[in-house]
Amino acid sequence: MGQADQGVAQGRRRYQVIPRTLCFITHGAEVLLLRGGPHKRLWAGRYNGVGGHIEPGEDVYSATRREIREETGLCVRDLRLRGVAHVDAGDPEVGILFFIFTAQADSRAVGASPDGELEWWPVDRLPVADLVEDLPIVLPRVLTMAADAPPFFAAYRYDAQDRLMISFADDRPQAQG
Repeated sequence: MGQADQGVAQGRRRYQVIPRTLCFITHGAEVLLLRGGPHKRLWAGRYNGVGGHIEPGEDVYSATRREIREETGLCVRDLRLRGVAHVDAGDPEVGILFFIFTAQADSRAVGASPDGELEWWPVDRLPVADLVEDLPIVLPRVLTMAADAPPFFAAYRYDAQDRLMISFADDRPQAQG
C-alpha cells in the first residue's frame, strides 16, 4: 500500500483535525504550568500545560518530548498518555485532536519559554481562576490517574451560550464556565 492508498487527496472534502499535544509535568507534589505570554493568540495570561502541534513525520510521543524540551528545557521520565480529546470548535470542516500526557521531572530547573512564564504550582493550590477553561475538569482527573490506568477519551463542544461542554466516554457531559 503506497501513499496514494491512504486516501488523503480524496479526503479533502471530509472533516479533518489538527493534532496537538499537551503534557502536565510533575515534580513531587507540584505541577509545571505555562502562563501564556501577552503575545499569544490563544490563552494569553492563562495557565496551561506544555505542548503544541505535531509536525509532519512525527509520532505523537516524539512530538510531546520535543515540545517539552523546546518549552521547558527539561528532560522528563515516565511520559504516559492519559487521554485523547476531540474539540469541536464550531468549524464544520476542521477540529482539534489533542493527546494529553503526564511526565515526571527530576529537577525544577526550567529554561525560559518563548510561549510565556513557566511556574511550578502545588497540586492542592492550583490557580483555578486563571486556568485554561478545560483544566479545572481535566487536570485533577489526569493527576489522580493510577500509573496503569488506560487513557480516557473526551469530546469538547460549545453549547448555544458558548460554554464549553466536556463529555467523557465513561460518564455524563460536564459544563465549564
